[in-house]
Amino acid sequence: MTETEHTSETVTLARLPSGVSLTTTVHTYRPASADADTAADATTAGSPTLYIQAAQHGREVNGTETLRRFHERLLEVPLSGTIVAVPVANPLTFDRVSYTAPETFDSVNSNMNRVWPGDADGSLHQRMAATLWEYVTQADAIVDLHTGSPDMYPHVVYREGDDRARELASAFGTDLLLSEEANDDASEEWHRRGFAGKLRVAAAGEDIPAVTPELAHNKQIVESAVETGVDGLFNVCRTLELLPGNIIDHDQTVARNHLGKVTTPESGLFRPEPALELGDLISAGTTLGTVFDPATYEPLVTATTERAGLLYALTKEATVVEGEALASVALVRESEN
Repeated sequence: MTETEHTSETVTLARLPSGVSLTTTVHTYRPASADADTAADATTAGSPTLYIQAAQHGREVNGTETLRRFHERLLEVPLSGTIVAVPVANPLTFDRVSYTAPETFDSVNSNMNRVWPGDADGSLHQRMAATLWEYVTQADAIVDLHTGSPDMYPHVVYREGDDRARELASAFGTDLLLSEEANDDASEEWHRRGFAGKLRVAAAGEDIPAVTPELAHNKQIVESAVETGVDGLFNVCRTLELLPGNIIDHDQTVARNHLGKVTTPESGLFRPEPALELGDLISAGTTLGTVFDPATYEPLVTATTERAGLLYALTKEATVVEGEALASVALVRESEN
């Protein structure tokens, strides 16, 4: 007999124009019991519920693989509460290996992580979010797994000033934690980019602590990213007392999420500075690389940082266009030992 009871259900998120159902699978884990009703009752008597999802952005496959391996290990340990997991939150973008949905399906809201809590009568992504929101609002904590580009330092984002979310972020265990100001405290850019519609932000509005791990890498399963994700989920479960065991402490740097990315004013071929590494603490004025004219060899731009901080993204894609992000730097707030 396994230590944890597992069930799954197929859920219709929305319908496509042809009438075809857009479905996903929702997995539920509860304490194992010979009597299913007894097990269900045990999870409602004050025990916590954790909601986890992956692949809101379909190319971010390491979150989905993280949940698969989490599932395998979870069945063999004693659970004290409920875990609800959705490995493919957005099957439409998953099938397209894409960050956003094509305009033909949702010309209003191409990015699912800008429409939470959704709208049952809205656009495709709003309807999908509204369906999953019913599970979200039953939870006591939320982990929304993402994986950024291959050129991103793994980190967890949480809402600044939310102590419960900070605890979850710290428990997840990445070397870098990024706090993000929201709503009235946020920058104009934060509002302009529609970040109020992120799952993490909408959940906070319902007083549910939520975090967004960015495991790095996309389109391919990367062992280090998946291992970080599985270890992080187990540590979050221990923090919530869903699972037994000691919480593994980590040395972590805490920084403020920096939305003002370093961008290029010119198109061309970008060569990053070879000595730079993700996770480096850099000073203001640090040279990040040079954009060249590939035809004439002329250096067009020397990209530098405007302020000191931690380098957590640096593009390795050589061909860049005007306005494209070259790097991201986070303002370090404190270090924890």
